[in-house]
Amino acid sequence: MRTLIIAEAGVNHNGSIETAKKLIDAAAEAGVDYVKFQTFKANKLVSSKAVKADYQNQNTGNSSESQLEMLQKLELSISDHYELIDYCKSQNISFFSTAFDLDSLTFLKELGLSLFKIPSGELTNLPYLEKVAELADTIILSTGMSTMEEIGEAISVLKQNSEAKISVLHCNTEYPTPYKDVNLFAMLEIQKKFDVEIGYSDHTLGIEVPIAAVALGAKIIEKHFTLDRSLPGPDHAASLEPRELKDMVNAIRNIEHSLGSSKKEPSESEIKNIAIARKSIHLAVAKKKGEIILESDLEMLRPGDGLSPMKMREVIGKQIVGNLPAGYKLNSTDFI
Repeated sequence: MRTLIIAEAGVNHNGSIETAKKLIDAAAEAGVDYVKFQTFKANKLVSSKAVKADYQNQNTGNSSESQLEMLQKLELSISDHYELIDYCKSQNISFFSTAFDLDSLTFLKELGLSLFKIPSGELTNLPYLEKVAELADTIILSTGMSTMEEIGEAISVLKQNSEAKISVLHCNTEYPTPYKDVNLFAMLEIQKKFDVEIGYSDHTLGIEVPIAAVALGAKIIEKHFTLDRSLPGPDHAASLEPRELKDMVNAIRNIEHSLGSSKKEPSESEIKNIAIARKSIHLAVAKKKGEIILESDLEMLRPGDGLSPMKMREVIGKQIVGNLPAGYKLNSTDFI
């Protein structure tokens, strides 16, 4: 099954529609399935008293600014959305966005979206979950900061109010996430406990962890990207640059090909190597007609197109039917 790869542009456009288009260009060039933005009205997302996270203060270089003030500069307008959707179509890439308030959920539905992503911060937001269940045909639930119990409660709300397909992304919301806190095996426990399609939303530096997640069974990968990690803004520092995004996509596609099936048998490409790499039973010494074959008379040498060494016990004690030289590769007709 092909991994769904979501390139999270998020708010890395810094409020510029032209930068947003350049991010779409980079995502299309990388070969991802979706480029995802964030849809919100800042005053419906946070109060004027909400402070920024430590990483947001560090990455914006403005600790006196409130979270509301920061987010107001990062809003995409209604017209921006239409323009970006059209631009995505021109670049042959699918537009996607995460809504952070109820009105924005409705707006995304009006834009024609049927796939809805629930961000980690909304996992415990009951009215938000109910609204997503009402609108979505397909739901992706991100689980940063959550316990198994909280994930179960969110899934229960969604299932009570919708028959939409639900996929669950393991996630850690620290930007960047320390490797010691990734805990990829939790993704497998989510799959086992809730019997859902699993994926991984990554905030580590680099591309190793999402690649490992695919090897473990993730069917969806979400990764932040930017045009330049040195740009000011809350998420740039923990994002991939375009070349890295493309490398991640290529690596994931290679992993998909390599996973194969659980069936173990020689592959089409390696069958030709069996005779070259394996060994056959050879005579270590010359033997005359009528002599008995002893274990000390035998040696195992390449090529492997004769009697298998696994048949050695069947050969020992048999009688040679003709004179044979040292180094001779035995056949079943050489003894009785």
